[in-house]
Amino acid sequence: MKRSTLILPLIVVAIVTVLSSVFIVDEREKALVLQFGQIKSVRQEPGLAFKIPLIQEVVRYDDRILSLDTPATEVTPSDDRRLVVDAFARFRISDVRQFRQAVGVGGLRAAEDRLGSILNAQIRAVLGSEGVTSNTILSSDRAELMARITRQAEIRARPLGLNVIDVRLKQTNLPTQNLDATFARMRAEREREAADEIARGEEAAQRVRAQADRTVVELVSDSQREADIARGEADAERNNVFAKAYGQDKEFFEFYRSLSAYTTALQGSNSTLVITPDSEFFNYLGSATGRPAAPAE
Repeated sequence: MKRSTLILPLIVVAIVTVLSSVFIVDEREKALVLQFGQIKSVRQEPGLAFKIPLIQEVVRYDDRILSLDTPATEVTPSDDRRLVVDAFARFRISDVRQFRQAVGVGGLRAAEDRLGSILNAQIRAVLGSEGVTSNTILSSDRAELMARITRQAEIRARPLGLNVIDVRLKQTNLPTQNLDATFARMRAEREREAADEIARGEEAAQRVRAQADRTVVELVSDSQREADIARGEADAERNNVFAKAYGQDKEFFEFYRSLSAYTTALQGSNSTLVITPDSEFFNYLGSATGRPAAPAE
């Protein structure tokens, strides 16, 4: 009875000792085995590993790619047009031993603080360097600037045991106090461009109208000239016909001309004429009514 009482606690202690000496390393992490705060071993491969129970402890670190959002940073490019940039970085812990030695017990939070300071410094240094303007930052050349920031941040983060994979700008804005002035300048520029377009359009419209007026005048003048020529030729032809008719029968021609004069003079309701009794106008009309007509000279 006494023997079984002693064996059972020993078995429990043995089981606890074995279990506390075994730990599992996940494929998404790396582990450090510490003994009194000193690094004894590094476990980077996934699977079972062993440690001395009670004396050694295991500290685990994420082996995946991590993200870090940097706070908004104000930069001043070479054209003195201040910008507020908001960036993010992708990094991973490349050397857990060096990482532990650099950040100590602060772990990932302390590393992110130090990496954020590195990123802000490099963003200011690169975006504020000579030859980099606000237009460069906002153009497709920004990719080259981000590559420079990544390279320099990688060099400075290496002593922390970190590998900076990429740095990108999420957004680029103007400082709040500059927005109104910038919008006013943009508005004035657009209004000037609109005024120039209106002036050029009005100039083009005046040229079109002048050309159209000139064309109208030329067409009317040509038409009038052709009409005058046609009327002149028609009058000449008419006079020629009249001359031939007069030469063939003088009396008939005079009779025809008198009838034409009567038709013209007595059109519509105009049937009253005031003339002298001996007028030659009614020679043929008087002979038609039986009255003696005035002698023709």
